[in-house]
Order: sequence, then C-alpha cells, then structure tokens
Amino acid sequence: MIIFLFPFIYIEPSKSEGKMTKSSVTVEYPPGPRSRLPNKLLREFINDPIKIVMDIAYTYGDIAHFKFGRQHVYLINNPDYIEDILIKNYKNFIKSKGLQVSKRLLGEGLVTSEGGYHDRQRRIIQPAFHPNLIKKYGDIMTSFAGNMSHQWQDGNTLDIHKEMIYLTAAIISKAVLGSEIKPEQGDEVGDALLICAEYFNRLLMPFGELIQKIPILGVNKGFQQAKRKLDSIVYSMIAEHRDNERKGVLQSDLLFTLLQAQDSEAGIERMTDSQLRDEVMTIFLAGHETTSNALTWTFYLLSQNPSVDAKLYEEITSILGNGKDTRIPTIEDIPKLEYAEKVFRESMRLYPPAWTIGRQAINDYKVDKYIIPSRSIVLMSQYVMHHNPKYFPDPDRFYPERWTKQAKLQLPRFSYFPFGGGIRGCLGEPFAWMEGILLLSTICQRWKMHHDPEHKVELKPLITLRPKNGMRMKLELRDKNCL
Repeated sequence: MIIFLFPFIYIEPSKSEGKMTKSSVTVEYPPGPRSRLPNKLLREFINDPIKIVMDIAYTYGDIAHFKFGRQHVYLINNPDYIEDILIKNYKNFIKSKGLQVSKRLLGEGLVTSEGGYHDRQRRIIQPAFHPNLIKKYGDIMTSFAGNMSHQWQDGNTLDIHKEMIYLTAAIISKAVLGSEIKPEQGDEVGDALLICAEYFNRLLMPFGELIQKIPILGVNKGFQQAKRKLDSIVYSMIAEHRDNERKGVLQSDLLFTLLQAQDSEAGIERMTDSQLRDEVMTIFLAGHETTSNALTWTFYLLSQNPSVDAKLYEEITSILGNGKDTRIPTIEDIPKLEYAEKVFRESMRLYPPAWTIGRQAINDYKVDKYIIPSRSIVLMSQYVMHHNPKYFPDPDRFYPERWTKQAKLQLPRFSYFPFGGGIRGCLGEPFAWMEGILLLSTICQRWKMHHDPEHKVELKPLITLRPKNGMRMKLELRDKNCL
C-alpha cells in the first residue's frame, strides 16, 4: 500500500506573498492561506494535519497554494487533476524529499525507490501479486482470524487495534515469510513498527534533521533497536529460504516467489539479499500497518451503527450458516459477501489507511490556469477527497449502501483511491481487499463489538491513519451456543 511522508522542510520564511518572480517569469499562485507569522501554518499542520488540509480544500477549492517556510506546496482537490499527475504525467514527478526519511527502514523498496531502478523492481515483483497467486493466502487469513476470535472471552474489553496489529502481523509473516510469529514476537513487531512510524513523524518536523544527528536521544536509540529487531527477522528468513532452495525444498510463501523472480527479457538477475530485504520490509510494513488500521476503524464504525452491523451479520449467516452449522469463509465466498465488501469500502472512505500522497515536480507543470514551478510539492489527500460532498453526499455518514454498482461506475477514478493509483499504485491491493473482507466476515460471524464509552476516539495521522488511543471494545458473543 502506498505510504507517504510529508516533506517538512524548514527554511527561513519568505516575506513575499501572492506572486513570485523567478528568472523574469511571473508565477501566479492559486488562492490559499497566508500568514505573516513565520511558520504559523506549519505549526498548525503539525498539531492537526487533517483539519488543516480539510480547511484549505473546502475554503479554496480544486487547487490551493501555501508555504512551509519557502517551500511551495499545492493541495490538489480535483480527481481529474489527480489522475493527470499520478497517471498521465507521472514522469514529471518524484516522491517528495520527505520520503527519503523512510529509506532508513525500507531501503530501496518499491515505496521509496525512483526511476529506472523502481521500474525494474516493479517488473520483477508484479507477477508475484497476480490475483490468482494471492488466492492461496486466503486460508491463512481465515485460519489466523478464526483462532484469534476463539481465544477471546465473552464480555471482555480489549484494545481491538492492538489485536488487529497482532493478527495482521501474523498473517503477513506467514504469507510473506512462511513463518509464524510467536505471541511475544507479535507485540515486539507491533511495537517496533509503531516506534518507526513515530520516529519518521518526528524527523519531518522543523529541525527534524537535527534529531537524527543526536545519538543519545531516546527516540534515535528506540528506532535503531526497532530496526534491528525487524532486520533480524527478515534476514534470518531470507537465509532460511536460500538454504531450503539449495536443498530443493519448495515453499509457497511470497518470499520464495520473490527469491526466484527475475526479469529475463531485460537480463536482470535474481535479487540480492539486500534487495530482498528492502522489498520484504516494504511489503511487511505496508501490508501489516494499513490493514490493521482499516479493520480497527471498521469495527468502530459498526459499533456506532447497529443497523449496519445487523445487516452485515444477516448476510454472513445467510452464506456461512450459524450455530453449530457455521463455517469460516473461503475465497469462493468473497463474491457473495457483497455487503461486507461495501462495509469495508465505506470504512476506508471515512478513514483511509493511507490518508495523503505527495509528489515533487521535476519541471514546471500546468494545472488549470496555474503553473506549478519545478521543485514544488504537490499534495493529494485521500481523506479530503473521500469527504468531498460533491462525490459523496452526506460525507460524514457511514452509509455502505451508497456503494451500488452504478455509483462506482459514475464516480471519477480519483474521487476514491485508498490504495493510491497510477504507476506507483499499490501492488498489494488485491491482497488487502481479500484480507479485509475475509477477516471482517470471520470475526463478525462470532462477535459483536461495543465501543467503550469512556474511551476517547482521536485520529493519529502518522504515516498511516491510526487511532490515537487504540480502540477499546467490549466483546459480545453473538450466539451463546458457540461457547
């Protein structure tokens, strides 16, 4: 899944406003927020980035301009403009400078690499994500989800976000690495990923570059420990897979597929351990972090909308049975679980796991009547677009029924893009849809969740859109005969 890190570049603020003269060419800026106080907008963005981009989008329309220091930023709030940037003119844009921070964990994986190297790696890896190949992971998903839901106790209150982090980490580990995470490892991996996300967020603040240069700071020490933990898991599995390959032992996980992948037409040999590590770490982080968040928000929304929950449960029981006759879902059931798909789709509209995408212009680029100068940052927010009333009437309402076949066909392509799009779109999108629908159906056929009223729900927009304080839920067994 696409991951974006906003480029907080701290430079002395410019005193000019409205227009800028560069090489005798006058640049006319779109409307946008202005402030004479140095970095006032940047500080507000750091405190509440989603509120700021929402306010800017709805105040200034399809394209807005503002500045962080002397860094020019353009917020694009039109699906056609977004499509032009991500698909038709993608060669004129690179990932923004802020994304370089994530290379400290992800290396040169598909999310962070650029240019010819990225294109070659994508060409090698893409076949491994063909929908027909990832179907074999369906049983892993439902088996792990079923085991977890049977360990829960009726009436208990759990942090369901923590549970989903452990569940999706276990699934991605088994599917990608062919290895099961032990319970104590699950906590360690989840904690390590959270430390990395918070570290990236700190580095992107003003003076963030200084933080990484002070090794005695706890934030640096914590990140290095977290990175070593994740590296040790991935490298040990690469070594084990290479050893099994030498012995002629075939494995069905994604790492084994990647280990054998090559681009014979271009004469590109199989990946080195370092390349494998970068791609596996990218897949592991993206596939684990985003799905756990999406499911957490889905369970929260179901707890707030009993009628939707009841309709979902009715569909699940009609397909999978209930009581002693119940069975866990399979990939063959996915086309039948139409309402489950709508529920998951609507949840990702309201709380998109990846909430924004950024690009940096290589050359001057025209949008509408405006010229975006080279080196400017272009920001496109899934959260903003998904809440646009022009495309989604009553946008703050959780309403899965809005996703009719006709509605999906009429919506502009980039009015809804939880997985990004274009040449850098998410290779793991089919995996994510399959996992979301299967886990949602497996868990909801057994459990109804009630949000703890004393628990405060807040957004925590780091690399992905997390619940700030976890998500406390009280469990209710739907059928007491299942005890």
